[in-house]
Parts: sequence; structure tokens; C-alpha cells
Amino acid sequence: MAKTKKLVQLKPTDIKEELLAKYPPKVARKRAKQIMINEATGSGTAPEIMANVRTIPGIITMRGCTYAGCKGVIMGPTRDIVNITHGPIGCGFYSWLTRRNQTDPGPDGDNYMPYCFSTDMQDQDIIFGGEKKLAAAIQEAYDLLHPKGICVFATCPVGLIGDDIHAVSKKMKEKFGDCNVFAFSCEGYKGVSQSAGHHIANNQVFTHLVGESDKEEEGEFKVNLLGEYNIGGDAFEIDRIFHKCGITCLSTFSGNSSYDQFARAHHADLNLVMCHRSINYVADMMETKYGIPWFKVNFISANSTAKSLRKIGQYFGDPALIDRIEAVIAEEMPAVEAALAEHKPRTEGKTAMLFVGGSRAHHYQDLFGELGMKTLSAGYEFAHRDDYEGRQVIPDLVPDADSRNIEEIEVTADPKLYSPRKTEAEIKALEDSGFEFKDYEGMNTQMDEGSIVIDDLNQYEAEKLVELYKPDIFCAGIKEKYSIQKCGVPMKQLHSYDYGGPYAGFKGAINFYAEIDRLVNSKVWSYTKSPWQKSPELIGTFVWE
Repeated sequence: MAKTKKLVQLKPTDIKEELLAKYPPKVARKRAKQIMINEATGSGTAPEIMANVRTIPGIITMRGCTYAGCKGVIMGPTRDIVNITHGPIGCGFYSWLTRRNQTDPGPDGDNYMPYCFSTDMQDQDIIFGGEKKLAAAIQEAYDLLHPKGICVFATCPVGLIGDDIHAVSKKMKEKFGDCNVFAFSCEGYKGVSQSAGHHIANNQVFTHLVGESDKEEEGEFKVNLLGEYNIGGDAFEIDRIFHKCGITCLSTFSGNSSYDQFARAHHADLNLVMCHRSINYVADMMETKYGIPWFKVNFISANSTAKSLRKIGQYFGDPALIDRIEAVIAEEMPAVEAALAEHKPRTEGKTAMLFVGGSRAHHYQDLFGELGMKTLSAGYEFAHRDDYEGRQVIPDLVPDADSRNIEEIEVTADPKLYSPRKTEAEIKALEDSGFEFKDYEGMNTQMDEGSIVIDDLNQYEAEKLVELYKPDIFCAGIKEKYSIQKCGVPMKQLHSYDYGGPYAGFKGAINFYAEIDRLVNSKVWSYTKSPWQKSPELIGTFVWE
């Protein structure tokens, strides 16, 4: 009888081989390009990873669809825009507040996030068309709520039958006069993953909303926070820190956001990008049209928060602002250090895996690092190569057929509103001092050599990784939460935070330390037995095996 391999004997190449062993040869060859052993760190050249490609049919992916990315991720956290799903009520589930996007009522108290708006298309609508039903739904929403904006989202059947949601929206907008109605061609099948929906949403928000308000907002050091969705109240914590520092946040894309926030975003002095994947398009377009520069920030972990605040201070160059930022950091850090002193002795040396969308699989490694924990393996659900390898690979990316499904809008400098926030000399002086604009080094450079990076992880591979590595905690989304727990490993849901949060900023880091300490040191998971561990299992082999 062959001996079972022990964890200490398994090299990264062995792990990769084990993950691929069950696949047919053709599938294994493709998946091998999406499973990368991180062989270079720092300034070295990391190997390429294949990303932003369609999931292999039959594999149980953890991704969402294009519609979910457009409606659920980008527009879902906006409180005072009525979002109507044009499609069957099953798709309408995502019209409801499915993520833990939090919001405050705002000055007018309008908040439509808890409601589900859908045209509830039936068989006859699929056969005869649903444009009249859509127009009636828009009219009903307007009559009931009189919102500033109504957005319409196409689902798969709508794309298949050819309803012109843009023509209907334009007609209703002209009819109302005081309500901005526009649509998103975000049929679920349209792209590789929910990433396509992010891009489609960004294009339409930029086209129909940004720049609509001429009103100048009061305040100093005006910024937009892009790619922050206020899961569990993260944006509230970041706003608290900004307020203490004297930084004015004009808009958040799109956590705790409102119609007016989007409309006034072009008045900002600076754009801060949190989730690179979901929002870098808007940052680039706003720089081209309005002259607003951007750079990447991270408010996940105490040290990363302090680093990002200092970079904001360096950008504005105002001595009083820099002093306030340093004072805030000095005021906040003692509580963080006290929490670390309590929790780190119980978490140091523990191991984690992170397979989350957006930049979370990258950002949260900083929090685990503060706890003395090692990230064994990580990956994204819907990333592109630049999210792994850095923006320097963008010029080498070749658009495929799926990428061409997404409209590329042409953006030029606005003849009236374009105003560079910094002169060329000021930009050059900052860059000469080591300051980096519109840059993202990607996740791979910060991961240990030999760690395994996996794009579009699936259910089988997740359970196999747990079996081989036996991590102390696994972080992913709701789809894989319970299967991982049945393997006897605690699972932290980092898409919606379960019932926790916030985890951003200084107070968020303290919350995270306590929760991870509790999870990795709980004995309950070791008593969990999967159904297949309790009962005999029939095992077969495929022809190719």
C-alpha cells in the first residue's frame, strides 16, 4: 500500500500536480495555466498567469455573472437610485440587498436599497417582447417614489429577445424631465465573469451621471474614494478617519453613495482607488476628461491605512494636513497595538488562504501579516492579469472576443471642465521623490516565493487545497462557506463579512484581529465530520485515468 504524502513532503509543484490530477488532459492543460507557483518576489519577474477567461464547462466555479457585477456590486450600494431588473423574478433576487452594503439615510432620507424592483417577465413577455412592461414599470416607480434617477438592467432573456432597453429609458427620461433614466446592457452571459458587469456599469455611470452637477462643494482636500462598497460599514470607518484628518470625501463609488455624489465627483482634487479591478476604468476616464489624477490606496490593515493617509498628505503637500494626519495616526495606533498585543500571541504562526473577488485577496494579506499569520495560497474570482502581475502588463494584453462584448467609450478632455489638478512640474517633482501615480504592483509581488496563486478557484480545488495544506482559516465567499466548514476548517466570508465588520481602517483592524483569533482558536471545527467521512463512499475512475 502506497504511503500517503505528508504535508512537509509536498512541494508547490506537488500541490499543483495533485490539483490537476483529476482533470481530463485537455482540461488539465488549461487549468495548469491558471495555477501559478509564485517563483519571484520583489523586483523579480513573476511567471504569467492566465486570467479573465471563461470557466471550463462542468466546473463548479465561484464566480458571478455580468448582471451580478453590474447591478449587485456597482449600483447596488446606491441608496437613492431606483434599480429595475428587466427580466424574470429569479434574476430579480439581485435587485434586492443581497450583500451587506450599508448606508445612511442622507439629507433627504431616500433609501431604496431594501426594495426589489423587477419587471417579473413571464412566458408571454419572452415571446411577444417586454418593452411595454418595462415602460410601465419605470412609470410606476416614478409615480410612487419620484427618484432623481432610475436605472434599468438587462438580464439574459432580454438580450436574447432583443428588447431595446436604452430606447425605452431615453423615452421615459424625456417624458419625466426631472428624472435621469438610463440602462445597462449587462446580460449575464455577456462577459467572462462579474468583472464585465463592473466595466459596463462604470461606463454608463461615467456617461450619464458624473459631471451632471455644477454645484461646487465646500471643504478642503477633496477626494473621491473609488472601489469601496461599504460592506459591513467599511466606508463609515474610512469617512471617520478622513473627517478627523480634514480630508473631504466628495463621493464613494459606490458604498453609501447617492445620485448627487456621482454627479459632483468631477469636482474632486484626487481619486483614490481601493478595488483596482472593479473601478480602475473610472479613474482613468476621469483623469482624461477632467484632469483628476489617481493612485492606488489600501485602507485594509492599520499599517496600510497609515501608509495611504501619508500618501494623501504627500500628494497635497500641505504642512497642516500632514501634521493632522500624523496626529490622527498617533492617536489611533495605541488601541491597535493593544489589540495586537492581546491577539497576536494566539494567532502568530497560523496559516490562511484567501480566494476573494476585487482586491480583497490582496489587501487582507496585510491584516493577516499584522497578526503574524502566513498566506499559503490566494487568488481572485474575476481578476485580469494586471491584478496579479501589476499594471505594467496592460500594454501586452490582447483583447479577445469576450472583451469586445463590452463597449469601449471614447473619452476626451472636456473643453470646459478639464483642469489639471497639478502642473507637469509638480507631478514630476512628486514622481522624482518616489511617488507613484496610477500604479498597481499586483498581488503576486507581495506573496511569498513558493506560494500558490490560483485564478477562478472551483469547489473541487478548494476542498483539495484544504485537504493538502490544512490551513487554520479559509477566506472566500458564501458559495464555498459551508463546504469548507464541513472539512473541519473555519471559513471567514470576506464578500459580505458574515455578520461582522467593519474591517477597514484602524477600528476595523481591531475588529478583524478579535474575530480571526476567535475563529482559528475555536475547537468546534475539529469535531466537524463531513458526510463522506461518516459513511462509506463509492469511488469510480474515468476512462482517461
